[in-house]
Amino acid sequence: MSKEIARTMEPCMTCVRPMADVVETGEGFHVYMDMPGVGRDGLAVDLANDEVTVRGKSGYAPRADAGSVHAEFGPVEYARSFAVSDAVNREAITASIRDGVLDLFLPKADEVKPRRIEITG
Repeated sequence: MSKEIARTMEPCMTCVRPMADVVETGEGFHVYMDMPGVGRDGLAVDLANDEVTVRGKSGYAPRADAGSVHAEFGPVEYARSFAVSDAVNREAITASIRDGVLDLFLPKADEVKPRRIEITG
């Protein structure tokens, strides 16, 4: 194989916008994102102003004991941002990752949680 072709087949970091589902409950919003290959150490969740940004890197490493003839798997970088409204309690945001799925929980601020109004009189 010529050196020119070999250079074009070198693995490069691909940036992907992960798919996401947003589910609202009485307590808040769960944002589920598919991030296969990403572990806790390769994940960062940042909150700045009115935006939460998620970044992750997969830890895929090709086999060292074999040469690839053709490879479509490789390291991937994930990045996605979401606007955060005043309905979210920013101090209580949590994130966990399991089996390549990130669960970003944006709890509702107490002022917007549903509540029962007491009837007097």
